[in-house]
Amino acid sequence: MSEEYAAVFSADSRRPVVEAALVLTAMSIDNHISREDHIWHLWVAKADQARAHHQLQAYWHENQPAAEQPVEATVIDSGWAGVAGFLLIIWLLPGLQNYTDGNLLAAGRLHAAAVVDGEWWRAVTALTLHADMAHIASNSLFGCVFGLFVGRYLGSGVGWLLVLICGTVANLLNAFIQPGAFRAIGASTATFACLGLVPAFGWRRGFFRGRGWVRGFAPLFAAIALLAFTGFGSERVDVLGHLFGFAAGISMGLACAHMNLSRISVADQQRAGGFAVLLVATAWFFASGDL
Repeated sequence: MSEEYAAVFSADSRRPVVEAALVLTAMSIDNHISREDHIWHLWVAKADQARAHHQLQAYWHENQPAAEQPVEATVIDSGWAGVAGFLLIIWLLPGLQNYTDGNLLAAGRLHAAAVVDGEWWRAVTALTLHADMAHIASNSLFGCVFGLFVGRYLGSGVGWLLVLICGTVANLLNAFIQPGAFRAIGASTATFACLGLVPAFGWRRGFFRGRGWVRGFAPLFAAIALLAFTGFGSERVDVLGHLFGFAAGISMGLACAHMNLSRISVADQQRAGGFAVLLVATAWFFASGDL
């Protein structure tokens, strides 16, 4: 190209150079395109170089895609009401054992063969039973930490109803996959549902939008890391139950992300929480036949 011309834009593909050329042509700036060593160049007369740079910068600035803004996370309630309900239920059963002649553990635990034979309620009642004080204390701690966020972002009623559904579904899946002699108890399946539900809900809702894919996925990565750190352990740990609970929570969080939470009133939250308690009570009503 003649020394009377200067390159104002270069690219390794033709399309953006042609686009820039069209911009300059629209502004009545004479221009030419050439290709040298697989690089495309846009040339203008040196006298038009400054004006061409100005027009291209203005065009690129105006047409720069707007950065996606994260959606503000709306806090529905403090979350403590749901946590209190959770603790009340799982600590109530050990106390009731002293006032019944039957064996609550045998009547309510997840027994794969019994569930397959139709005793569906065991998928619910097993979530309320624990082997010893260390077991219930551990699930109380994790249930409070993970469940608190469920209540804050989905409401104590709706959120914990979804957790109960996730834990029940996970137990049902576990029962149908495990050998018939398999038995399990504990709220950990539900607590891992909490762990998966909130990050998936927040990610799909857009709480982390516009921060790059690494930072956007960070909450999900953190949840998976926590699952790996706390969900696997001794031979007594129900690994599949933890995995199914976590997967159910992820699925529920993604599915419920488009709910219009502003239309769910306090009364609706209370009804959802009451339904969750009713579901647990109904399951134990069926289980009482084995006491």
